[in-house]
Amino acid sequence: MPKCWNCGKEIELNNFARLDSCNHCGRDTHVCKNCIFYDPKFNNECTETQADRVVEKEKSNFCDYFKPSDRAGGNAKAGDALKAAADALFKSSAQATQTDANVDPIKAAAEALFKKK
Repeated sequence: MPKCWNCGKEIELNNFARLDSCNHCGRDTHVCKNCIFYDPKFNNECTETQADRVVEKEKSNFCDYFKPSDRAGGNAKAGDALKAAADALFKSSAQATQTDANVDPIKAAAEALFKKK
C-alpha cells in the first residue's frame, strides 16, 4: 500500500490524482517525493530519464510517469530522530570525556552508543 511522503500514513490507490491530498496530513499526493522514481541522488532527483524536470518536489505536478511509492514517509520525523540520536551520542561522549580525562573519547562514545539498557 502506498504511503504519504510527508506523514508516512497509508494512502488509498485512488487518492493520487493531481489535486488529491493525504487524508491524514493534507499534503498533496501526486508529488515527486511520493513517486517510485524520486531519488535525491539522481539528476533532477528522478530516475525516470524521460520525465520533464519538476522544480517543486512537494507540490502537485503533471508528470505522466508518476507511480505511487510505498516507501515510508515522515521525513521530518525521521530527521528529528536522527538528530536526537546524534546529539545523544556526542553529549555522551562529552560527558565521558569530562568525567575521566584518561578515557578515549571515541571509545567512550562507542560504548555509550552500544550500551545495554
